Amino acid sequence: MGAETESQEKCTQEKPKTSLTQEQFLSWKRQKDAAVSASRAEVSRKRAEDIAAGTVQMNGRELFAHEPWVFDNSRY
Repeated sequence: MGAETESQEKCTQEKPKTSLTQEQFLSWKRQKDAAVSASRAEVSRKRAEDIAAGTVQMNGRELFAHEPWVFDNSRY
């Protein structure tokens, strides 16, 4: 038991505790959210370009938005 407490004491002494203020956290969170939002917008824009070019397969929602005549059952 003595060796375990000594190793725990060494770990606590070697690792200085860093304090993070609420302002610092909120600043980091805003930057993180902005980066995530920007990357999602870029992926969305790229997907829209690929759909317009016809290089990717569309899912049902995208197909309905771009080619609604496919779902027209009035002719049958």
